Amino acid sequence: MNYITDKDFKNEDFSEKGLEQADYENCNFTDCIFSSADLSSYSFEECNFENCDFSNTKITNTAFKNVCFKNCKLIGLQFDECNPFLLEFSFEGCMLNYSSFYQLKIKGTRFTRCTMHEVDFSETELTKAIFSECDLAGSIFNFTNLQKADLRNSINLYLNPEQNQLAGAHFSLDMLPGLLSKYNIKVD
Repeated sequence: MNYITDKDFKNEDFSEKGLEQADYENCNFTDCIFSSADLSSYSFEECNFENCDFSNTKITNTAFKNVCFKNCKLIGLQFDECNPFLLEFSFEGCMLNYSSFYQLKIKGTRFTRCTMHEVDFSETELTKAIFSECDLAGSIFNFTNLQKADLRNSINLYLNPEQNQLAGAHFSLDMLPGLLSKYNIKVD
């Protein structure tokens, strides 16, 4: 396996030619296209992705260790198929619609200004996660651990408090209808 470190990639289209199979450390990817590429078993450590398109990219056994995604399109990604060892990432201004984090242990993950329609967080460990200014329309929270998570500035959250661990979680008053929808209660 090749090892690539401290390299900048700009305006590259990896959906056609593919990205060299390697372990990437401290690399920056800006305005790159990975759409429908196969990044299975790649490793990214302390890498930054900005304005990149990962729509429908295959990430089976891919390692993301301390990776930042900023203003990226990550539609339909199966993060639950990633390598869970030292898995750590953050998302800012990203579109994560139809992605899955099923059963991942991603404590303290930060999602900032993300569109997250119909994302699967079932059985996910999200203790102390931060969802700041995110749109969670249709996202699934079943048996999810959201203890001490901060969701105060997000919108369109609907979850069943009886099926999720919420001790110490922070919600805004505007989220009350989404937390009580199971009970068919109207909040004015």
